[in-house]
Amino acid sequence: MKNVLVLIGLVGVSLTACGPDSRSDRVLAARISQDTSMQTVKSMAQATVGSGFNAGDGYAEVWIRDYNTFITLATELHPAETIKENLRVFFRLQGEDGNIVDGFVSKEKAQTASVGYTYIYTELEPDYAGHKNTVETDQESSLVQAVYKYVSSSGDNAFLRDTVGGQTVARRMERAMDFLMAHRYDRKYGLLWGATTADWGDVQPEHTWGVYLTDSTHYAIDIYDNAMFLIALDNLIELLPEVQPKWSTIHDEIAKHCMAHLWDKERQKFIPHVYLDGSPFPSGFNEMDVYYHGGTAVAIEAGLLSQAQVKHALDRMVANVQQSGAATIGLTLYPTYPAGSFKNEGMYPYGYQNGGDWDWFGGRMIQQLIHYGLVTEAYEQVQPMLRRAVDNHGFYEWYTVDNLPNGSGTFRGAAGVLYDTIVLFEEFAAANR
Repeated sequence: MKNVLVLIGLVGVSLTACGPDSRSDRVLAARISQDTSMQTVKSMAQATVGSGFNAGDGYAEVWIRDYNTFITLATELHPAETIKENLRVFFRLQGEDGNIVDGFVSKEKAQTASVGYTYIYTELEPDYAGHKNTVETDQESSLVQAVYKYVSSSGDNAFLRDTVGGQTVARRMERAMDFLMAHRYDRKYGLLWGATTADWGDVQPEHTWGVYLTDSTHYAIDIYDNAMFLIALDNLIELLPEVQPKWSTIHDEIAKHCMAHLWDKERQKFIPHVYLDGSPFPSGFNEMDVYYHGGTAVAIEAGLLSQAQVKHALDRMVANVQQSGAATIGLTLYPTYPAGSFKNEGMYPYGYQNGGDWDWFGGRMIQQLIHYGLVTEAYEQVQPMLRRAVDNHGFYEWYTVDNLPNGSGTFRGAAGVLYDTIVLFEEFAAANR
């Protein structure tokens, strides 16, 4: 949590400074306070998250990577027992090796589902079935982060002592982190691995669906998985100080290796992948040119970049938006992978995770700009996100390069991220009246 505390301190300095900067902060604070679109989107987010827990109207399941990003708002709107029960379901479905499923759905829906998941059942969980996209390496980190957000929002530290199958929530969180080190850790690079995907995505190129590891998978290391792990370790240490001796050392090593192996000093960017067994992409395509927006935003949240590097990242994202014609810095990546790079037909250039525009991640970058004191820039970049939520009467999963809504509607991840972002703007405005 040291990085987080430093960031809060930096923001605090900007909020209380005197002189010209203080005057400009007051002007910006007044603009934020008078911005009716923020209040409209905030109310819309409350209605969306208040209506359920599945990821969106295109998903039957409750996904942990989504729940992690709207659980703070959900804790405000739903009974604490409901929030905790959702978390308990993930722990009841936890594998013997400590792994965490992506999502859960009622057993009845699992039996009639048309998707191709091989559902996971445990004796501990009588009502729900789980599924796991094995190409990902963020489920365990997402659950630890979600528990942290619930406890931080509610003050319910006793939840860590709740037992699931004879093990405390605290112990099960550690087991999830142990799974990553035992089964997803590459000793050569000192980092976590997963399948090759586009930035933070869960679709590998080698299969028409692409969510399961297969014999054709090309294993790789990327910044998103490792940054999520770093954030989870920070959260774990803050919740359970007694585990610091073990996990702080691992945290620091992961952070060091991220910058040693994934950071391109010359280009001032994170490289897309370190491959463990070759690339799945054509040799004529220079993947090193691809800039990952989502992974960069999460790396910033993990405290890996300086304020100057954050500003450079923003400038690069803005340039990518201008060059691509996209609407917001939620643009997944740029340039996109060429047509045919993924067997999944939805992964065409500027489709889905191959250059789709997602508030779910763009909003996280806005949050980090605020934390790093770049509030004016954050306010400018959030405007098109707010505008399209209002114009489209809700939150969509992603947007095309032409800013048309696509994917699942009532996408709760986007609603939660934008809500949390607006709260940060409100806190800035309140501190600079």
